[in-house]
Parts: sequence; C-alpha cells; structure tokens
Amino acid sequence: MARIAGVDIPKNKRGVIALTYIFGLGRSRASEILAKAQVSEDKKVQEWNDDEIGAIRDAVSSFKIEGELRTEISLNIKRLMDIGCYRGIRHRSGLPLRGQRTKNNSRTRKGKRKTVANKKKATK
Repeated sequence: MARIAGVDIPKNKRGVIALTYIFGLGRSRASEILAKAQVSEDKKVQEWNDDEIGAIRDAVSSFKIEGELRTEISLNIKRLMDIGCYRGIRHRSGLPLRGQRTKNNSRTRKGKRKTVANKKKATK
C-alpha cells in the first residue's frame, strides 16, 4: 500500500481512482497530478515504482489537502456563524443552507423525526 499525504491508498485500483481517497482530491485534480508526475492514469498503484511515488508526492504537496483543508473549511464555517449571516445562522441551527425546502425533506440535516403530539379538543 502506498502512503501519500498521510493516507493509505488502495494498491489494487487505478492511479486516478486511488488518489481520490485523499480528502480534497477529485478525479480531475488526480489526473492533473498524474500528468504532472508523468505517470499513466491506467497504471495501478501496485505497479508504481519508488520514483513515480516520489514524483506524485511532490505534485500532491502543491495542493491544500487533508487536515489543512478541513481546518480551512471549519474556520470558514465558524466565521459565518460568528458574523451572524444567514448561512451562519442556518449552520448553527442545523438546517439546510442553500434554499432547500424544509417542510417535507431535509432529514439529513434535521436528524431523526421528533413527533409532536396533537392538542386534544375541549369537550363541551
């Protein structure tokens, strides 16, 4: 198993797919990295030699990934919450941020349903 940026990437997958296991790297950036390191995209990770792994590590180091990226994202969210903007308030209350409907859906953000009992009608 090759270890790049503190992540064990699977050895039986193609290079492009294996690099997407690193937080912050998608398919397009992974193919860009492999092109920069002059490694074929179709080559599996187990077929990489030490020179190729070193070149890939150098190419990956130029991007903000893993812990550094997670820290930046959490700081951005904290900033939104501190200034009290609409998105920050929605983050704070755990509701969707981007204009989605909340009457019926958004269970992922709102969590498990909390049943509210009906009021009983007054008898005459």
